[in-house]
Amino acid sequence: MIFFVFKLKFVVVKEMTLSDTMRDSLNDQVKWELWSGYYYLSMATYFYEKNLPGFAKYWTVHAAEEQEHAMKIFKHIVERGGRVTLQTIEQPQTDWNSPLHVAEEVVEHERKVTGMINNLVTMAKSENDYATEVFLQWFIDEQVEEEEGAEKVYNQVKLAGDSGTALLMLDIEFAKKAAAKEED
Repeated sequence: MIFFVFKLKFVVVKEMTLSDTMRDSLNDQVKWELWSGYYYLSMATYFYEKNLPGFAKYWTVHAAEEQEHAMKIFKHIVERGGRVTLQTIEQPQTDWNSPLHVAEEVVEHERKVTGMINNLVTMAKSENDYATEVFLQWFIDEQVEEEEGAEKVYNQVKLAGDSGTALLMLDIEFAKKAAAKEED
């Protein structure tokens, strides 16, 4: 099990420098980042049930990364004098037709998240909120990486097709990828 301790530097209560609209939109993004982690944990559960522990570990590590993303936004809101308002996280999908179906869903999901980040950047620009605009650059770069990674997963699983042997070989590779991500 992975636990994270996030350190927030001491923040003196100050006047909020985020607009209400930007604060609310960032709070929405915190929710979606946390939901993404929940979604990836659900995928991990699916892979454990299919006896593919390497894929399961990979999605578990990915879930933890999503929580880190949420905490980055959380910290930004606090540092800008805003209030974080945690929202209800809906239950994610819990079953898929195949590993390929999971991979397709990941590609679609990461594209959706990219759209959300792009909308936040557009809002920050329109409000002349340069601090948030600069802050969001990390997420833009991250989403390029996320989409590229999702496409690679999709292409590898698609290539494996219905071959149990190929899926088992990929499972070993995904276990290695998960271990390498944990070391970072």
